[in-house]
Amino acid sequence: MTKSPTIVAVSDEDDDRPHVTARTKSDARGASVRIGWVGTIIAVSIDIFAASLAVAVGLWWSSMSEQLPPSTWIVVLFVPFVAALFALQSLYRQKLNRNFIDEIGPVETNVALAAILVLGITTLTPGPQHSEAVVSKTWFCAAILMPIARFIHSRIQKQMRLNRRFMAPTLIIGSGEVANRIVERLRARPEYGLIPVGLLDAEASEPRADSNPDVPIIGPPESIDAAIEQTGAAAVLIAFSQVRDESLTRVVRVAHRHKARVWVVPRMFDAVAERATVDHLGGLPLMSLPSADPHGWQFSAKHVIDRVAAGLGLLAISPLLITLVVLVRLSSPGPIFFRQDRIGRDGRVFQCLKFRTMRPETASDAEFELKSSSAPGGVEGVDRRTGIGKIMRSTSLDELPQLFNVLKGEMSLVGPRPERPQFVEFFEIQIHRYGERHRVKAGITGWAQVHGLRGQTSIADRVEWDNYYIENWSLALDLKILALTVVAVMRGAE
Repeated sequence: MTKSPTIVAVSDEDDDRPHVTARTKSDARGASVRIGWVGTIIAVSIDIFAASLAVAVGLWWSSMSEQLPPSTWIVVLFVPFVAALFALQSLYRQKLNRNFIDEIGPVETNVALAAILVLGITTLTPGPQHSEAVVSKTWFCAAILMPIARFIHSRIQKQMRLNRRFMAPTLIIGSGEVANRIVERLRARPEYGLIPVGLLDAEASEPRADSNPDVPIIGPPESIDAAIEQTGAAAVLIAFSQVRDESLTRVVRVAHRHKARVWVVPRMFDAVAERATVDHLGGLPLMSLPSADPHGWQFSAKHVIDRVAAGLGLLAISPLLITLVVLVRLSSPGPIFFRQDRIGRDGRVFQCLKFRTMRPETASDAEFELKSSSAPGGVEGVDRRTGIGKIMRSTSLDELPQLFNVLKGEMSLVGPRPERPQFVEFFEIQIHRYGERHRVKAGITGWAQVHGLRGQTSIADRVEWDNYYIENWSLALDLKILALTVVAVMRGAE
């Protein structure tokens, strides 16, 4: 049997780096349980409070116009019904990235179902008077109050995670490219609630050139028991490793025994979308991988909706467009619109429209040089933005003329942002799966942009988000991105 190595305590003056300290076995288990249960208790308490407030407001509202019937007490059952339905629908399951928009549909559905159950009970209650009006008003109040409570909860949770509170110490199995990508993603986005504290790899004694210096390799996977005990790990992420499957199965069993959550990066992660399902051939699990068909009827329907929405949008904002046309004309000499060749669906070139936001270039302006591994965009070279140009860029108003591109069928409302031909040729050689972005029409906004990947940010990350969008496309996802775009615009951007 391989002897588990001693896990060395690591400290650093930088507070953002993980601090691995020795802990007792009971402390590690306690930390893991507390992180999970505290979040669940808070979520249940907030929902119960919101449901109770909805009942109270509903009763008060009804009492203002009529005398409450004797069976009114049944409305109180709305509170436990809501909590039970939320639990049955896994709405209290701890998520890596809590998003309020994703919860609106399930919350409203279960609030309605709870009200229907209460209404059914009141209808079956004997007596000359029933409480249908009270239930209806309670339903209406809950439909407003409970999403608000969930929104407040999601904001509080996100803020606490951004402040590095209630973070789950996380062990990562593997030390290659995928493991390092996980480490970088978790450190860059603390809202996931996981903080990497160590790597477990079969080649623990041989430091790798591509290993992350901030998160040390602290032992082989066989030492998972000691690693969880001494680091207090509440989560385990299994990336690619040279370890045998039998050893990885033991890692999962040990992690579960310590009440730690376990995630596994599938081998063909590029092909696994959210709609992937697991079937069974006897006792053998089979993962079904549905494919996205950009030439299917779903995307054809999307393009029809895009054009209709773009036409209605142009009519609705025509006064704003006329105002911007005048302001751009007065800001500096030059055309009103900025036209630039971009690559769209299936590699076709089209002219992307924007309001001009810069003064004409002069000989004294420095030549722009793209940063390594970054996408072009934002302010390239000398800042030549006009006064109105700065305002339009910060509010994304300069993108509004692209509604004409959508109306012409060259773009969609939502999709990967289009890039210039010369950069496309370079990125297709350098960036894995970059060309797959061109399976669909380019968009005015996209999944990558609403996650902060605007301007001169990582092109590899953009490709990852864009391909995720294509493989998981749905009308609901488009609506979600449009809603998140409004939030992003309100925050402002360069």
